[in-house]
Amino acid sequence: MKLSPSILAADLANISKAIRLCEQAKADFIHFDVMDGHFVPNLTFGAPVIRAVRALTKIPFDVHLMVENPEDYVDDLAKIGCHIVSFHIETTPHAPRLAAQIQEAGMQASVALNPGTSLVAIEEVLPVVENVLVMGVNPGFYGQDFIPHMAEKIEKLSEYRDEREMVFTIEVDGGVSVNNAPTFEEIGVDIVVAGKAFFTVDDPYAAARLLRGNASKKTGGRRNQEES
Repeated sequence: MKLSPSILAADLANISKAIRLCEQAKADFIHFDVMDGHFVPNLTFGAPVIRAVRALTKIPFDVHLMVENPEDYVDDLAKIGCHIVSFHIETTPHAPRLAAQIQEAGMQASVALNPGTSLVAIEEVLPVVENVLVMGVNPGFYGQDFIPHMAEKIEKLSEYRDEREMVFTIEVDGGVSVNNAPTFEEIGVDIVVAGKAFFTVDDPYAAARLLRGNASKKTGGRRNQEES
């Protein structure tokens, strides 16, 4: 699996140190949770902060938009040079159009869904996105435990991908730990987002290795299998 440390769990007063840690741990992405105080209760940061971090590293950016009107953020994120942009299916009736907007801006489109949202809600957009972000917790609050039955949702999504030979990757965000990472790997997860499991432990390098699991595993459906 690939590792995307969530910068929200880092010491934001010393962001340069957090970025160096990500680089030394060979993180595959850096994850940014953008919250607007409307779609979720909390308010975090937006494009200016992400732009400032972009100057510090070349690690690809994985941006999770927990916002109303996610289409308003696409152009700024593209100018910054972000790699993956996740929007919530609950925020837009025009998911394929938004995915196309993200892709036309030169980024990978990712659809996210809350624990209470059925996989049926994203079925129509799956053929046109590169990634699916499954929330393992209710969004908007840091430090929650993974909701156990979300593993069943991930497994169903992975089976759906395999049965239809689709090529999107599966990302899980919320409550990820070194204890449940092996389960995620077994059920088809390609990317794990880790906050406190990476930034707040005594040995983040060991944690990174455990969170990745078998990094050589074939993931992401038919596309990655053909490329390996």
